[in-house]
Amino acid sequence: MARVMVVDDSPTDKAFLKQVLERAGYEVIEAGSGQDALEMAKSHLPDCIVMDVVMPGMNGFQATRTLSKDPATAAIPVLVVSSKNQETDRLWALRQGAKEYITKPVKEADLIGKIKAVLGA
Repeated sequence: MARVMVVDDSPTDKAFLKQVLERAGYEVIEAGSGQDALEMAKSHLPDCIVMDVVMPGMNGFQATRTLSKDPATAAIPVLVVSSKNQETDRLWALRQGAKEYITKPVKEADLIGKIKAVLGA
């Protein structure tokens, strides 16, 4: 079973994503901030990370960039999930190292399909 880390400061969004992922058979670990995600990614080595953008402190773009540049976490695919729906936001996320970009509200089939794609499943 693949392990997916959900990074979001919203308890509601985090609970929704966790429910969707667990229903699809994934093991889910949670982080509430970009900084927590960096630490947990190294200790838990998830197979994939679902990253929010707008968070206090380190935002999702910064966390994604840091994860993609660190040899210990660079191989972990990051999917950015954000309410920011401009093309420039999507392109910026991809430039930071994200493999996919999904806008909120998240459609369950889209999320699961993109996770399967980045995991090669």
